[in-house]
Amino acid sequence: MSQGKLIERYNASERANHWLVAISFILAALSGLALFHPAFFWLTNLFGSGTWARILHPFIGALMFLLFIVMALRFWKHNRITDADRQWAKHMTEILQNKAKDLPEIGKYNLGQKYLFWALLTTITLMLISGIVIWQPWFAPLFPIPLLRIAVLVHALSAFVAILCLIVHVYASYWTRGSIRAMTRGTVTAAWAKHHHPAWFREVMNKNR
Repeated sequence: MSQGKLIERYNASERANHWLVAISFILAALSGLALFHPAFFWLTNLFGSGTWARILHPFIGALMFLLFIVMALRFWKHNRITDADRQWAKHMTEILQNKAKDLPEIGKYNLGQKYLFWALLTTITLMLISGIVIWQPWFAPLFPIPLLRIAVLVHALSAFVAILCLIVHVYASYWTRGSIRAMTRGTVTAAWAKHHHPAWFREVMNKNR
């Protein structure tokens, strides 16, 4: 088989789901930052005004959660951590130096990608729950002030971790040449798949026989 042959990694529906999550995440992050600190208040101009940013932020966040859950249901089975992942992680220094040999075969996602998946699932879920608790004027009056303060802290910390995860995700996609193509065109080369995700590559090839 030609190593330059293209194989499908994500179909059109999966790519659309991914980009809708990304867009809603960015909008939620920008509107959230605008309301978090006066230094970022100028970001409210992107939403029309401070009032509109406050109104839209929870709705955008709820939409992001629903879109992410759809994506999580699509990919959760590929993100289960296995013994092969743990063995693979022991060679991280060689992997980063591109000197690793005889590694355990990795499936569709490596351990770093799986950690990212579970971190985002956790933080986005925490943001939804805490966001509902502090959502004015609908739900916040139902809860005592101490709980509201805890929810605000949980919401802010979860958002901070989620934004860091997004930055890592974007950087890793850029750093691993050929990854961005997977989410823009839906395909990767056979050589890329065999090098980065050999177990997944073999699974795909077996299905196509």
